[in-house]
Amino acid sequence: MKYLIASLFFKLTRWKLQVEDMSQIPGTVMIAAPHTSNWDFPIALLSFWKMRISFRYFIKDSYTRSPVGWFFKWTGAIGVNRTKLKNNLVEYASQILKNNPKIVILVPAEGTRKRVERWRTGFYHIALNANVNITLGFLDYEKKISGVLSVLKPTGVFEEDMKKIQDFYKGVKAKYPELYNPQIF
Repeated sequence: MKYLIASLFFKLTRWKLQVEDMSQIPGTVMIAAPHTSNWDFPIALLSFWKMRISFRYFIKDSYTRSPVGWFFKWTGAIGVNRTKLKNNLVEYASQILKNNPKIVILVPAEGTRKRVERWRTGFYHIALNANVNITLGFLDYEKKISGVLSVLKPTGVFEEDMKKIQDFYKGVKAKYPELYNPQIF
């Protein structure tokens, strides 16, 4: 059913899905970038459904406990109370990946739709801690393409890895380009 909904969306809106090797995606941390619009999430969600890939993402637990919490859970949300995790979301996410080797954890690296000076780096530490790859998910509104730019194995040399990631995102056009800072670290 989800695949059919996603296929209909892609057909009606003329968005395209670009993924070279889907076999590398399960069991990774996926960056979702650029993130400048409320439309980013539904398009990313539909992209996952079209790829038939199981994914999870973190959201404030107040959303999953709300009257529409069932919807967020149905879409893959994991409600998080950061005060109870004592800011140990990296370890929590790493354990999810270790216990579910086919799942993808989706992380909007900017952490907000507003312009940021630097990306949050939790995705990088999750990947290192869980010993998994980082998938570079993207939405290019100018070309109407969603998909995966590449899948990278983090080396542990933070600046070199971040430079590689930053280079992959050059040329990707956000919905609101003025809210996206291509200098990620």
